[in-house]
Amino acid sequence: MDLELDGLEVTFDHTAVAAPRIRDLLPIYGDLLGGRHLGGGGDNRVSGYRTLQLTYANGGKVELMEPLAGSSFFDSFFELTRGRGGVHHLNFHVNDLDAAVARLTARGFRLHGLNRADARWQEVFLHPKEAHGVLIQLAQPGFRDVNEPRPSLEEVLAGHGRNGNGIPSA
Repeated sequence: MDLELDGLEVTFDHTAVAAPRIRDLLPIYGDLLGGRHLGGGGDNRVSGYRTLQLTYANGGKVELMEPLAGSSFFDSFFELTRGRGGVHHLNFHVNDLDAAVARLTARGFRLHGLNRADARWQEVFLHPKEAHGVLIQLAQPGFRDVNEPRPSLEEVLAGHGRNGNGIPSA
């Protein structure tokens, strides 16, 4: 679904679900609902989480997330969800992150987590207080080499995905 933000192209991409263990999410989002891992995923060592995506017959995607060992990244989220986890954020792709930030700021929206450090993935978040309790991620994906290896589900869970820390998921 394509939307517009003052003329800027916006496309819904995925819903992210976080839990203490990705393995606890797989029976629901994979087995029961039919999500398939098409390869890819890995660790964000700076923030402290592991992620992978499942895709569905209609092209929809769900991102599964878990904290890395010793990470406090999801602490407040798990506190709010009484340790169970749940929907963490909605992701929308934009074709120009700088323009999106300028337009949202001009409208008075509070943004946080602006990250332009990785040319492959630049992002900013619209605070949940601005979006009726939902964390909205706006991201501008960059170039990805189609020949880059895409780790299997087993490799990601073993800690050998992109930027993997080598420590298996619990």
